[in-house]
Amino acid sequence: MTYSIIQVPSGGAKISINNGVLNVPDNPIIPFIEGDGTGRDIWRASVRVLDAAVEKAYGGARKLHWMEVYAGEKAFNQFQSWLPEETLQAFREFLVGIKGPLTTPIGGGMRSLNVALRKELDLYVCQRPVRWFEGVPSPVKRPQDVDMVVFRENTEDIYTGIEFENGSEDNKKFKEIFQQAFPKEYAKIRFPDSAGIGLKPVSVEGTERLVRAAIRWALDNKRKNVTLVHKGNIMKFTEGAFRNWGYDLAEREFGDQVYTWQTWERTKAEQGEEAANAEQDAALKAGKLLIKDVIADIVFQQTITRATDFDVLATMNLNGDYLSDALAAQVGGIGIAPGGNINFVTGHAVFEATHGTAPKYADKDMVNPGSVILSGEMMLRYMGWGEAADKVITGIEGAIGAKTVTYDFHRLMEGATKLSTSAFGDAVIAHM
Repeated sequence: MTYSIIQVPSGGAKISINNGVLNVPDNPIIPFIEGDGTGRDIWRASVRVLDAAVEKAYGGARKLHWMEVYAGEKAFNQFQSWLPEETLQAFREFLVGIKGPLTTPIGGGMRSLNVALRKELDLYVCQRPVRWFEGVPSPVKRPQDVDMVVFRENTEDIYTGIEFENGSEDNKKFKEIFQQAFPKEYAKIRFPDSAGIGLKPVSVEGTERLVRAAIRWALDNKRKNVTLVHKGNIMKFTEGAFRNWGYDLAEREFGDQVYTWQTWERTKAEQGEEAANAEQDAALKAGKLLIKDVIADIVFQQTITRATDFDVLATMNLNGDYLSDALAAQVGGIGIAPGGNINFVTGHAVFEATHGTAPKYADKDMVNPGSVILSGEMMLRYMGWGEAADKVITGIEGAIGAKTVTYDFHRLMEGATKLSTSAFGDAVIAHM
């Protein structure tokens, strides 16, 4: 495609995908969105870290060719569009990109630029790894026990935005139709005359592709279990269906590689609990991946009290949003929490900061760039550049371990040295 506002680097090449496998050249073009607010400071530090990791890992044989694309305030100020079509086209064409934090437009129009990107590119997985770096302040006793990866479904649930505002004509019309067609269900609304209404769609297809991605990733990365997170005891035909469809998919497509609690329940019903336990023990000793489930409210307790029981968590959209940030709090907060929005079929992926824009700190060179740096680490690993990704991890571990940190960690760490955003980037590079 010909671009009018985007400058395509002349020395780079496109990432492509064939039969589900990414083909990454040694000189890939990577679209990036700088981000709003503190995004400018964060990006300047992060890009230097990522370039240094690639240089140190491959000695010049590989190089990232960065291509700026636009969204958010910068796009609106320059092009009078919060999300120009060229930006979407660039992510479609070049497959893999990264972005800083974006503001949500005030007033009408799109609710969230992040949600808009996910929907336009059908990035149905939000992947959020959560782990602790030694030395990072934590509110829990054993943050080192937290090593989990959340696979959050990104396109369904209440995030579809199907809502009818109380007092609107659409709300009135919807409730009239609903009352006529489903009087028993309508009667369950406690205060129907003043109720806003929202719909919660959950599909077989949406569930299966999310769970499939989680299980494949767990198998490829030699993880020990995948937990389906749901509130199926209350919402039986949405959240409960997510659980059931997830189990069915696991047994149908990965039967010889997994053992499910659904299988355990069948064996218990037919042969008793002792036989079911023996069957599960044998499967796990043989190296099979355990597929289990947990009620959504209980998972917040158990990921604190029994963190080592959890490895990969497959969740619906809202539960995953809550859980990702709650887990991040155990290991230092969302300031260093990375994320990736991925379509594992088409190969499209946008890695991103998981925190907000913090405009009051913009252009002060003081905020923690860890979220974007570690999102870049995820991107490198997704591209198959594991050696460069390892350099990033080594650098982050070294900088934090030496107590050379930005203000957010400095105020919580005894004997630490406070660094600016850019100086922290330097420290990460020095420790590679």
